[in-house]
Amino acid sequence: MNDETPTDHFNDRTKGFLMRAWSCIFFAYARRFFVAGNCFSKWAGRLFAGIGLFTTLLLNGPSFAQTSPVVYVVPIEGIIDLGLAPFVQRVLGEASDAGAAAVILEINTFGGRVDAAVLIRDALLNTRVKTVAFVNKRAISAGALITLSAEKIVMADGGTIGAATPVQMGQSGAPAQPVEEKTVSYMRKEFRATAESRKRPPLLAEAMVDADVVIPGIIEKGKLLTLTTEEALKHKLVDFSANSLEKVLKQSGLAKAEVRRATANWAENVVRFLTHPIVSSLLITIGMLGIIVEIRTPGFGVPGLLGIASLSLFFWGHSLVHLAGWEELLLVGAGIALLVAEIFITPGFGVAGALGIVALLSGLGLSLFGAGATGEFVLGAVSRVVFSLLLAIIGSLVMLRFLTRLPFGRRLILETELLAGAEGSSAPESDRRWLGKSGTARSPLRPSGNAEIEGDLVDVVSDGEFIEPGVPVVVARVDGNRIVVRRDRTLTERS
Repeated sequence: MNDETPTDHFNDRTKGFLMRAWSCIFFAYARRFFVAGNCFSKWAGRLFAGIGLFTTLLLNGPSFAQTSPVVYVVPIEGIIDLGLAPFVQRVLGEASDAGAAAVILEINTFGGRVDAAVLIRDALLNTRVKTVAFVNKRAISAGALITLSAEKIVMADGGTIGAATPVQMGQSGAPAQPVEEKTVSYMRKEFRATAESRKRPPLLAEAMVDADVVIPGIIEKGKLLTLTTEEALKHKLVDFSANSLEKVLKQSGLAKAEVRRATANWAENVVRFLTHPIVSSLLITIGMLGIIVEIRTPGFGVPGLLGIASLSLFFWGHSLVHLAGWEELLLVGAGIALLVAEIFITPGFGVAGALGIVALLSGLGLSLFGAGATGEFVLGAVSRVVFSLLLAIIGSLVMLRFLTRLPFGRRLILETELLAGAEGSSAPESDRRWLGKSGTARSPLRPSGNAEIEGDLVDVVSDGEFIEPGVPVVVARVDGNRIVVRRDRTLTERS
């Protein structure tokens, strides 16, 4: 495909005209000064001649310094996941900036995530660099969409392309399940639009996605289209066949090109790791666990830092693959704010708490899928978020009950200090005198706070449960400098 436009041709002609005019002017002045004969004129003539020669070389530099064309090779192998999209986008950007002659996608894949393939498809259609898809040996499912997005398609002998209907992967090795019609319809039109943009048979592309598409002599109803190399050549879906990258370069007129094989950098590898389903679910669990523990305890400590760090890594990784944006981040922030308001401002559990949970689940769930996601995939993403949230709640209950009993637990959860001027703050050497004494909680115990015992304000820690201000408490035990209290059931029953 010839990428030269009328504007490019006009610019080249204008550049040549200006070069010749500029050179003529300078050499004319140089000749005039040489003819004048005096020393100054000869010196000025040499100066003008030098400037004219330099300008000529500068304006016509490419013709004097021919360099080999550059070709970037991008491997697309194995499972197509979210981490592959930013890698391909970066290489296309680098190739465009470097003025590369072409970018060759070396494809051998059985498919993967549809949303990742759509991101790569959009990048290929929007780039100004010539793109070539070299199918060696398979471009199945999502790989077929990426292949059709390239300007030129080359297939190795014995290759296959097609079988691109979206499916919902089963759990624990279970067979893949069919998806709903609207998802198939979307992908069918996605394939058709891609084929039309590259002047390829759109009906062949649709038949790869929808088993209801019938092409007489090629595919019957109820079958998905998968083409071999020979069949793809026969039906003009691909441009030519080649069994090696060297032959692809030769038939593309780039036999002497400098080949640069692209590899993923550390950031792209980190993104691929962070967007893995297991890792992303773990980040959600740790993030929510840290926030829940931090909300339930006064001050700000290690749990809050871990929660913020985990959610930051989650959103950073998913934002780089264009799944998470400001909308999802604001939803999660609003959800956390509503939950904080529910705990600290409104008693019980009401509208604020329910809205907070909905906003939190929505923000995290929307960050797990993109364009082309099936309804079943969306449901699976929401289920992952709900499961992570349940794990975080269970983990927080365990931590709040047992963490304060561990030697390092009190250092992890920073406790609220007594107000300045408060009387009767307890001293470590006299803490045991409070054992068995009754009092009243003066601040929320989540689990730490303070209570009034025999007229003194004392730093205490609840025995893992949340205790509201004003509730009667009794000192259950003293562990070092920790005064552990529980609800005074006897006083509560009497009242």
